Amino acid sequence: MHPIVGRTILRATKLRRRMRGPLRRSWSPETEAYSRFLHHYSRRSLWIPLDWQRKALGSMVPAKPPRGVEFERFQIGSVGAAWLTPEGADHDRVLVYLHGGGYLLGSIDSHRHAVSRFAAAAGMRTLLIDYRLAPEHPFPAGLEDAVATWRWLLDQGVDPKRAAIAGESAGGGLTMATLLSLRDRDLPMPGAAAVLSPWVDLTLSGGTLVTNDRFDFVPRHVLRSYAKQYAGGVDRSDPLLSPVLADLSGLPPLLIQAGEAETLLDDSRTLHERAVAAGTEATLTVFPDSIHAFMLMPHMPHHGDAVRELAAHLRSHTS
Repeated sequence: MHPIVGRTILRATKLRRRMRGPLRRSWSPETEAYSRFLHHYSRRSLWIPLDWQRKALGSMVPAKPPRGVEFERFQIGSVGAAWLTPEGADHDRVLVYLHGGGYLLGSIDSHRHAVSRFAAAAGMRTLLIDYRLAPEHPFPAGLEDAVATWRWLLDQGVDPKRAAIAGESAGGGLTMATLLSLRDRDLPMPGAAAVLSPWVDLTLSGGTLVTNDRFDFVPRHVLRSYAKQYAGGVDRSDPLLSPVLADLSGLPPLLIQAGEAETLLDDSRTLHERAVAAGTEATLTVFPDSIHAFMLMPHMPHHGDAVRELAAHLRSHTS
């Protein structure tokens, strides 16, 4: 965000708070200003050409990963990939990270800074991939790329029990679909998995899509458009599109993180409920007053708590 734009939004937010009070009681003016910027941008995002949005998302983050993390691009067949290797990382432990972006946005460039922080906290080599995006490549293209990446890792001699798969938002949905595909193909499963603010119900049945709409930046009409473009002609109740509707048995220990103020909160609640009912070890943490994918936003409250919990989960199940 340009500094002048940021200062203008902050001043407007402070004026609004004096007149009406804070939108969420615990939010500082800075937190509320940032969430309002995202809220209003997202509601108008469908008016903006997709190519512009993709370029903008990549340009909004630092060009280099944090100090102490080595970055190396390469190819896995036709799939672009990058290793993020923190100083002192255990090279035998590997995290595969599937970025979010509604299946239409996101890339190595847009996520490498945030994912580097996850890698450093967990002390793991981390593999970030540019899986194919809709609408050019609808379902199951991205899923095929994720499964192919896991097969490639196994071929490199990586011990699956010392590896994990994680992702946020649509990347969380893709993480669950990948786990289901690995299980159903009798492929070795990772030692752990984590989904952060996951989008796992493309039928959009969650009640928090309505009750949290005024707080969060992921509105139902945008999700509906993204779901339609990603699913193509496939019924959105297909378990690989909406993993909350799948048989969730036989999966590795699963960490689910969500924000109390996010529209997709019910996706996380339902995923946790059905995973536990199916016998999968699953933990759900809902962070107070937090918006969608706050784990990727270091200036947002509870970011550090979420990253520490994620790192502890990955270490405890892959060491």
